[in-house]
Amino acid sequence: MCGGQPPHLHLAELSATQFIDIWNHFDTDGNGYIEGKELENFFRELEISRKGAGVDPSNSTFKEKMKEFMQKFDKNADGRIEMSELAQILPTEENFLLCFREFVGSSSEFMAAWRRYDTDRSGYIEANELKGFLSDLLKKANRHYDDQKLHEYTQTILKMFDLNGDGKLGLSEMARLLPVQENFLLKFQGIKLTSEQFNDIFTFYDKDGNGYIDEQELDALLRDLYEKNKKEVDTKNLTGYKKSIMALSDGGKLYRSELEIVLCREPML
Repeated sequence: MCGGQPPHLHLAELSATQFIDIWNHFDTDGNGYIEGKELENFFRELEISRKGAGVDPSNSTFKEKMKEFMQKFDKNADGRIEMSELAQILPTEENFLLCFREFVGSSSEFMAAWRRYDTDRSGYIEANELKGFLSDLLKKANRHYDDQKLHEYTQTILKMFDLNGDGKLGLSEMARLLPVQENFLLKFQGIKLTSEQFNDIFTFYDKDGNGYIDEQELDALLRDLYEKNKKEVDTKNLTGYKKSIMALSDGGKLYRSELEIVLCREPML
């Protein structure tokens, strides 16, 4: 949704689908934020929808208003808007995105929920499994919903993330629903491995060849990855990443296929 006319930003109740259309239109590079030029375009459209007239971004009043707007909605004051902040700006009908956040506030909770539904450990949730995932989410957040709403939410999330139209969603795509600071998968974007590289590093740390590694071995493996990619190792962050990845494990045993979901470009079929 990068070209053409932007969707209307009327601040009446939006459906989940309209919200996603607006998000995808303005987050043109798909990095999980509306920032820089994207942010200016977004605010200009917001002002036009409020006033129904043209707005000049070079005007000092516009800049002042934009500053006030950011002070109000940019909760973590990083100068850009993420999906959870945008959900506060646009009163999304029954705000199912915020509902998602209440259900999975941290990436380790997200991974635990993912593990329950990705039953075949493929790194994907099929459309029918997604419905169960969302149904759980809504129950846990005490939200009333009917089958029609559940169907709409399922379709909206598929529309958001199922870019190749195969009716299933990848872990890293679904994780975009997490608050950005919680989305540890984004931290690995720069160090994704090919299947061959992954097999080499997993075999190296799985000394006894039993097909899984434990938390200590995962720690060493992640540090090794960071050093190879000349990235600083922040111990506090590393602890968080480990906890999130270990949420995929089976009683402390992290199997090859589970770690592969996080570190590989594409899960091997």
